[in-house]
Amino acid sequence: MGLNLDEQKAVDRFRQAVAEPSMTQLVILDFWAEWCGPCKALTPLLEKVAAEYAHKGVILAKVNVDEEQFIASQFQVRSIPTVYAIFQGQPVADLTNARSESQLKTMIDQLLEKLPVQPAGAEPQVDLVPMIAVAEEALAAGDGERAASIYMQILEVAPDNGEVIAGLIRSFVAAGGLEEAAQVLDSLGEPLTADPHVERARKALALVQDKPEDNELAALRAAAVERPADMDAQFAFAAAAFAAGERDAAADALLRMVAADREWNESAARTKLLEIFEAVGLEDPWVSATRRKLSTVLFG
Repeated sequence: MGLNLDEQKAVDRFRQAVAEPSMTQLVILDFWAEWCGPCKALTPLLEKVAAEYAHKGVILAKVNVDEEQFIASQFQVRSIPTVYAIFQGQPVADLTNARSESQLKTMIDQLLEKLPVQPAGAEPQVDLVPMIAVAEEALAAGDGERAASIYMQILEVAPDNGEVIAGLIRSFVAAGGLEEAAQVLDSLGEPLTADPHVERARKALALVQDKPEDNELAALRAAAVERPADMDAQFAFAAAAFAAGERDAAADALLRMVAADREWNESAARTKLLEIFEAVGLEDPWVSATRRKLSTVLFG
């Protein structure tokens, strides 16, 4: 970045004292100097308020402008005392004009209402959304083993998250690890067993647990071909085909059933398709394409 050694050291000190703590806490950043009379009057107030708000995730950091001229110049400090509130590495408020305790507390209260500041002692919050997205991308690409590995890493920081547990179960299912998926489900207690994500994963496992032997699947396939109007034969083949990993064949059979008689057995074919969509994952490209086919059959 073109910094000399002293400037780099100053940046490192600032990172450790201010930037890194501000990722989760609200840092009151006080620019001061030994010769500054108003600074000495303000310091006890800042220390008092920071101590009272410490349990809410507020800390005080002080920068001596004579010793840290480079940092002061980066903040374009023109006079002192100058006081900023820093959160996630960025100034979020200028507190310089808050010279009374009530004024300072009012401004801090307003910031705490708006910002996701973590109270002292709270476990660090991890943004799971991008991590789950990576795992789901792996699932959509058909890489159940990689997806399971990612979900197990996420589970370390979010052990009670129903969506993550369900993702792990679905990943095991996609990788053929049905016993592992069943073990995860069996290990769950309330309220996770009632979590809607987990319930969908349970259905996904149920769809593939009864994987047929090759000769059994061949017999069901033959029956479906010989008796195209026999809905029971078509449905049995579709369920077996999906359990055996032949999702195209399963979907084609169910789509034909919906086209022939969408009301058969209380819309069983359409219901089975929707269960398959959830089992594979609603964001999966195959699911998106098959849903379009179902819409065409239903609505023309």
